[in-house]
Amino acid sequence: MRVFFDRELDTVATFWRIYRRDGVMLAFTSHDRDLAFGGITHRAAPGMVPAAIRLSADIAHDSAEAEGAISHASIRETDLAAGLFDAAAIEIGAVDWQTCEHHVLYTGEIGRIEDDQSQFSAELRSSKQLLEQDLVPRTSPTCRAEFCGPGCGLSATRFTMIHALAGIDWDRNRVRFEGVSPASCVDGRLRFLAGPQTGIRFDIIDADGDWLLLDRPLARGTAPGTRAELTEGCDHTIATCAARFDNAINFRGEPFLPGNDLLSRYGQP
Repeated sequence: MRVFFDRELDTVATFWRIYRRDGVMLAFTSHDRDLAFGGITHRAAPGMVPAAIRLSADIAHDSAEAEGAISHASIRETDLAAGLFDAAAIEIGAVDWQTCEHHVLYTGEIGRIEDDQSQFSAELRSSKQLLEQDLVPRTSPTCRAEFCGPGCGLSATRFTMIHALAGIDWDRNRVRFEGVSPASCVDGRLRFLAGPQTGIRFDIIDADGDWLLLDRPLARGTAPGTRAELTEGCDHTIATCAARFDNAINFRGEPFLPGNDLLSRYGQP
């Protein structure tokens, strides 16, 4: 295997591969010309540079960061704002730009992205972060289970529907569907099945009449008539679980367990 940086002058460039959740794959290199290796053409993007990459042998997650000017046509400011790069899988490595021998140094996913209109900075999350998940549930007054997920017991198919987009309000970042109860969709999810944000998850944070308010910006190009998958929401309270879903037996919370606020209570006349 090629050993990099073992000489005073080395023909090494870095490369990035980004696998977005909508199925789009992008590849770049810091070299000043395109490089093709591994069956993938990596577009020249010398304005993009990686920060220090820290790799460790223990379970502590590796760290890395990518930053640079938004100069390549494949990375548009509107796509960053629309969340097309959120949680995208990423590979970073080194390549010999003469022989195209290469080695992947880092794998993970894109976390928080900061954009100041001329530069962007992306936080990269290592695959080791999965080892840091808390496997022991903690007490909470609300349900810890994901709606229609493990522990909930309800069928996602029962509460998921496909509808065509009836209206879109760009100014207030909201959408409208015919034949949908907006109140039941609050705290739910939306995924477009076509258009520029295909497959991207939107959280429905509020309802205003027939309109559903979304948590991330809508991309221009999404047109009325676009089909979308809507999943109803749950506020994770015992009252909703019992009255609306008749599923209190699977409630994963402790609504009647005294919490720390008990210490601050005082007697009432």
